[in-house]
Amino acid sequence: MAHIVIMGAGTGGMPAAYEMRKALGKEHNVTVVNATEYFQFIPSNPWVGAGWRKRGDITFPIRPCLEKKGIRFIASPVTKIDAENNVLELPDGDWLEYDYLLITTGPRLSFDEVNGLGPVTGYTQSICTIDHAEKACEAYQKLIENPGPVIVGAVQGASCFGPAYEYAFILDSDLRKRKIRNKIPMTYVTSEPYIGHLGLGGVGDSKGMLESEMRNRHIKWITNARVIKVEIDKMFVAEHNMEGEVIKEHELPFNYSMMLPAFKGVDAVANVEGLCNPRGFVIVDKNQRNPRYPNIYSAGVCIAIPPVEVTPVPVGTPKTGYMIESMVTAIVYNVVEELEGKAPSHTATWNAICLIDMGDTGAVFVALPQIPPRNVNWFKKGRWAHVAKIAFEKYFIHKMKKGSSGLAYEKYMLKMLGINQLKDDEN
Repeated sequence: MAHIVIMGAGTGGMPAAYEMRKALGKEHNVTVVNATEYFQFIPSNPWVGAGWRKRGDITFPIRPCLEKKGIRFIASPVTKIDAENNVLELPDGDWLEYDYLLITTGPRLSFDEVNGLGPVTGYTQSICTIDHAEKACEAYQKLIENPGPVIVGAVQGASCFGPAYEYAFILDSDLRKRKIRNKIPMTYVTSEPYIGHLGLGGVGDSKGMLESEMRNRHIKWITNARVIKVEIDKMFVAEHNMEGEVIKEHELPFNYSMMLPAFKGVDAVANVEGLCNPRGFVIVDKNQRNPRYPNIYSAGVCIAIPPVEVTPVPVGTPKTGYMIESMVTAIVYNVVEELEGKAPSHTATWNAICLIDMGDTGAVFVALPQIPPRNVNWFKKGRWAHVAKIAFEKYFIHKMKKGSSGLAYEKYMLKMLGINQLKDDEN
C-alpha cells in the first residue's frame, strides 16, 4: 500500500486529489495537506476586489468534500520537506510520511522585492488571495468616496498578467456604472514589453485588441516598466526601451493601486537542496518528476518554466488552468504506472487557454502550444466571453464541491470555444 501526499489544495491540488483517488482505488492512501481549511477559486478574485463577489461565493470548506471521497485532509502549513527520508514536517513537531509527494502549493508572493509594495507592509493592493482581494475591495470603497488617480498592473518578474488586465477593465466598468469614471484617471503599469504580451510573446492580435480596449476606456499605459519603489501616495517607475536602457523616470501619484507581485517558491519547498531553481520553483522533467527526487512530482504555478523570450524587463511565463490540469492528469497516470512497476510515460500538454473578463465584455486567448511557434494562435473578444467566465466559475466550483474528477477545462472551455481538434492541433 502506497501513501500519496498532495501538498496544496488549490486549482491544481483539489483536482489532483480527486483524480488520484479515482485512479488508485481504495488500496492506496491519499492525503491532502493545505495551509487553510478552505478552497478558494483564485480566478474570481478580480471580482471580489471590485465588490462583485463575496468570500462565500468563491470559497468552501475542503474537509467534507475530500473526506466523503476517502481522502484524508490536514489543514496545516508544511514547515519542512525532508526529501531524503520522505517526510513532511508540520508545526508542533508533527510529521507525515509519504511514498509519493505531489507539490501544488502555488507561489510565495514576493512583495518584499519592491520597497513599499503589497497590502501588508506596503501601499498597494493585491488580488492574489481571497484575503488580499477583500482588503482591495475595502480600499476601493474608499476610492469611491475620495476619487483620484488609479494605478493597476504587474511589477518586474510577474508571470500572471491576465488578472491585472481583468482588474483594470472591471474597475473601469464599475466606475462608469457609478458615473464617477471621469473623476478617476487610470494608468496601467506593466513589465511586459508591450500591451498584450501576457508573458507569452503575445497571442494572436492580443496587442492590437488590448491596446484598442485601453484607448476606448481612456486607460493610459507604461510598458517595459520597472517599479523602483512605492510610497504612501506615489509610485516611482523606470521606463525602458527595447535595449533595456532607461528612457524615462515616472513619479505617478495615486489614490488607489493594485499591482501584482513577482512569484517565488514557498519556503518549505524552496529550502530543499536540489529540488528547485534559484527562485524556489520546482524543477521537473517531461513527466513532471523532479530529477533528483523522482518520487516528488509537481504541477502548477510552483514549477520552473523558462520565459518564452528575453525581455528588457523580466517577465515570467504564466501557467493557465488548462495547463495545470494537464500536468495533474499526467502525474496521476505516471504514479499509477510506477505503482504497477512501469516507467512513467505521460507528459502534459503545455497549452495556454484563458478567459479574461473585462467587466461588460471579455476575451479568450488560445496558444497551442504555449511556446511559439504555434499550431493555434487565437485571441477573440466579445460579451460571450464575459458570460462564459461567469458560467465556468460556477461549473468549476460545483465540480470541486461535488468531488468530480475529470478534465474541467477541456470539457468546458474547449467545447465552448469550438476547439474539437486539440489532439490534431498539438501534432
